[in-house]
Amino acid sequence: MEEGKNIWLFPDGELPKPDKNNPYQAHEALIILNTSNKNANLKMNIYFSDKDPIENIFLEAKARRVKCIRLDKPEEIGGVKISPHVQYALRLESDVKVAVTFGRLDTSSEKLAYYVGAAYSY
Repeated sequence: MEEGKNIWLFPDGELPKPDKNNPYQAHEALIILNTSNKNANLKMNIYFSDKDPIENIFLEAKARRVKCIRLDKPEEIGGVKISPHVQYALRLESDVKVAVTFGRLDTSSEKLAYYVGAAYSY
């Protein structure tokens, strides 16, 4: 059974700067849940406020699995490097329905914060 949606939009991305003195590394991540019996082939586009988008980044979420993709690790997003403190937005399109969320670990103060960003899906 396929659960979720095929298209996901995340309008609020801005990677925090890394802090080598903090044992917790600030980051943003996409978490994809694929409850179907088929592997999900996803295409991701990254949009910016001041330059052309980076399009057609291909990802896969195995059948009946969860996949976490760190957006500060180029090797997890097709070699693309997103610079810290640059506003960006994401569009994901999947060939099977999936559930996707966007999370951010903020280590800019002593009180760590992890929160989930708003998404629009259809």
